[in-house]
Amino acid sequence: MDRMHFGEHSSSQFNEALESIRNNLMEMGGLVEKQVVDALQSLLQADSALAEKVLETEDKVDKLEMLIDEECTKVLALRQPAASDLRLIIAVTKAVSDLERIGDESAKIARMGLQLAEEGESPRGYVEVRHIGNHVRNMLRDTLDAFARFDAKKALEVAAEDNEVDLEYRSAMRSLVTFMMEDPRAISRVLNIIWSLRALERIGDHARNIGEQVIYLVEGKDVRHISVDEIEAKLKK
Repeated sequence: MDRMHFGEHSSSQFNEALESIRNNLMEMGGLVEKQVVDALQSLLQADSALAEKVLETEDKVDKLEMLIDEECTKVLALRQPAASDLRLIIAVTKAVSDLERIGDESAKIARMGLQLAEEGESPRGYVEVRHIGNHVRNMLRDTLDAFARFDAKKALEVAAEDNEVDLEYRSAMRSLVTFMMEDPRAISRVLNIIWSLRALERIGDHARNIGEQVIYLVEGKDVRHISVDEIEAKLKK
């Protein structure tokens, strides 16, 4: 952060605007991170009250998204930021979109939890949900930390972990589909687990997207849609 000198300007209003944007982004990130944790717990423990709490938080996340978008638009219109400050605004607007979608995916998990609480627990899939959920929680925490610290190395680690999540997700899908074929009576409940795992996999993707914005912010290099090895090679140039 110090190396990049974000937000150090002669205009105190500009400094305050950038600081407000960053603070609101971190607040939104904290809310979304809590949503993911609570959604997982509500599913694994059949906690309907906690699932409802996740759904209620979604409105707060949406309002923060709109607030940050408005702040960024004002900075672009009134301050005409250049170089690193412009990259910061662009990275924030894209990160905010990914955070909002993470909130949406958390709400999906909470809804699956509510259905399972009504229908009865699934006979399979909870171990996979817990394992992949822990991976994804770590990714989200690390990517938010990378954004707060402008840490491109940490952001790259998030991208690498996303590959692991994708492999575990595919393995879990094969196992659960096989189980449903063997026991059609469990299809409805197992499908709720499958949709939850799909939501977790998407959360991992969005966490990686935020990490890629950190790399763009710090290094000025677009690393979207390329492999981790290609990102590493690009950062060495």
